[in-house]
Amino acid sequence: MLSQEQSEKIKKELLQQVKNSNLPNKEEISGAITAMNSEELEAFIKQQSANQQQECIFCSIADGKIPSYKIGENSEAVAVLEINPITKGHAIIIPKIHSDQTAKASIELAAEISEKMKSLRPKSIEVIPSTVIGHGILNVLPVYSNETMGSPRKKANERELQELFKILTEKTEFLGGEKASTPKKSNKSRLKRITDKKMWLPRRIP
Repeated sequence: MLSQEQSEKIKKELLQQVKNSNLPNKEEISGAITAMNSEELEAFIKQQSANQQQECIFCSIADGKIPSYKIGENSEAVAVLEINPITKGHAIIIPKIHSDQTAKASIELAAEISEKMKSLRPKSIEVIPSTVIGHGILNVLPVYSNETMGSPRKKANERELQELFKILTEKTEFLGGEKASTPKKSNKSRLKRITDKKMWLPRRIP
């Protein structure tokens, strides 16, 4: 059984991740987590782990089973636009193999996508690791003001995603064959990498 100290630490991490998520019933979930004793919390974690093993949305996206706006790919990872972005151009790097570790190929792809995002003229570009349902991902977050991963999210509409797809890939499939304009380069953009660390998150709801 989990010790009191372990329980408190896990609860704190869970509550923070629920707070930063786009779940519609955050208060209800947070209340349930807070009320759990050590035994209930341990059972909850085991159940979530079992569920996550059976269905991982990120594996489905990487395999192409779930439609996405793919803006980059290498042999071990794919980069797709976040459908609930914090800022314009927010993307996630997903390893093709289910793992909670950040592989070198994912970091390389994040750097490649960050270069493309300079055309959006952000102040900086943050590469932020997280682990969701046991799948380690990298958030590539253009920062225009002082946004962080704790900032509010907003569901992107299809037109926004299509326009970003065209800018970041220089493709025209989604916009009726219009010629994509040459992206303007920003000399002020910079890439800040944050050291990877493991996190446990509740199941993501797309």
